[in-house]
Amino acid sequence: MSVNKTDYRLLTIITETVLESRLIDALEQCGAPGYTITDVRGKGDRGVRSAGWDQSGNIRVDVVCDEATANRALAHVRDRFYENYAMIATVSPVEVLRPEKFSPR
Repeated sequence: MSVNKTDYRLLTIITETVLESRLIDALEQCGAPGYTITDVRGKGDRGVRSAGWDQSGNIRVDVVCDEATANRALAHVRDRFYENYAMIATVSPVEVLRPEKFSPR
């Protein structure tokens, strides 16, 4: 099986658990074909964050999508959430084995 070298991106957002439903709505509005959510913990400029699904925890949301969708979603969450919530986001190029799974909706 060969790897598809088409321009796909991995958008990763780490943020407060309280934003989960709003963030998912925003990603879907931007055309994200799907997402994976995990609970995470760590330390950053806002201190130590515990793991778990309570309101004080953090989540990590990963989205594999095309470059345009990643850029649209990144701009959307940056404009709506960055100022008032603990959030970091990264975009990385990725190679996918089944590109049809990651097409925009």
